[in-house]
Amino acid sequence: MPNIELLERSMPLAPIRIAALAGCRELAEEVDHKLVKFRKELIAKKQLSIIPRGYNAKSFLVECECPRFGTGEGKGYIKESVRGVDLFIMVDITNYSLTYSVCGHENHMSPDNHYQDLKRIIAAATGKAHRINVIMPFLYEGRQHRRSKRESLDCALMLKELSDMGVANIITFDAHDPRVQNSIPLSGFDNFFPTYQFLKAMLKNVPDFKVDNDHLMIISPDEGAMSRAVYFSNILGVDMGMFYKRRDYSTIVNGKNPIVAHEFLGDSVEGKDVIIIDDMISSGESMLDVAKQLKNRNANRVFVCTTYGLFTDGLKKFDEYYEKGIIDRVITTNLNYRPPELLDKPYYLEANMSKYLASIIDIINHDVSVEKVRSSNEKIMNLMKKVNKE
Repeated sequence: MPNIELLERSMPLAPIRIAALAGCRELAEEVDHKLVKFRKELIAKKQLSIIPRGYNAKSFLVECECPRFGTGEGKGYIKESVRGVDLFIMVDITNYSLTYSVCGHENHMSPDNHYQDLKRIIAAATGKAHRINVIMPFLYEGRQHRRSKRESLDCALMLKELSDMGVANIITFDAHDPRVQNSIPLSGFDNFFPTYQFLKAMLKNVPDFKVDNDHLMIISPDEGAMSRAVYFSNILGVDMGMFYKRRDYSTIVNGKNPIVAHEFLGDSVEGKDVIIIDDMISSGESMLDVAKQLKNRNANRVFVCTTYGLFTDGLKKFDEYYEKGIIDRVITTNLNYRPPELLDKPYYLEANMSKYLASIIDIINHDVSVEKVRSSNEKIMNLMKKVNKE
């Protein structure tokens, strides 16, 4: 079990309960299974004679739902008591597969709908939980994190609203810009990264994957992903390159300035495998253009690693680029909803985050520092040692 030494010297703040909204129950069930296993291992190692209340439950999930009336209005409903518990509410605001009826018309759930349901479940707890934590992997309105014109600051408003409702901690992954936490300076905001899980998935599933400066290079597709790429390249000891987007600022298309070209800064990628790393694939247009340019520069294999695969324009273009040999693998986490057809694609790999998320919940419940679980340095170095021995 990860971090067992840290946990065996501490006691839980309160019994854990996990309330998973409809859009992320599959992930919640995996996390629950891992958490139950962690607790059994810890009890066996400590040989406890007195076990804290609710510590070794068969499941930490609490039943909840958000039913709707015929008008589309809804309510939150928690089906058992949460008085005195450390409540973790999980929500995936990107799950558009769920639907609800409005006066006989079928509507797909939008991020706004999921966020409203989250507030309903918080309200249903009626302040009786000892502490409320929100696990929101894809941060609601995280892409609207700053104001450049007469615009709303939706992500900051969301964080402030949750804080005012009594949420003590917000747990997210690979926030588009984590500086948005400045809107709630006195509340908990933890931002985690799936770097280790990306590397583990590739080493397990990609044949002849060599991690050294002669065979691998990390690529940032734009300026915003620089910090991710710098960290990845430094810890692996390989070179890094970067593209920057040249935009047409005289035109606005779909609310943004269109990209004219991607310009490359960095050493030669000829003959090397390259990893393009970013926080998300939205439409995938810019990511695929970067992959194409790398192939034009005679890169060997192109791996795309993103925390969230949204694929808002579908998978057709990715299929086409795979068939042409422009991309070799697309790796995303299981933190958000992915269309079922993606899971069967020959180029798709999943970086499973359930064990990591269970460990995060366990650490926070024991009220100890999250820095040990946040940093992946030690785990990556141990993985590299194991690979090099083989």
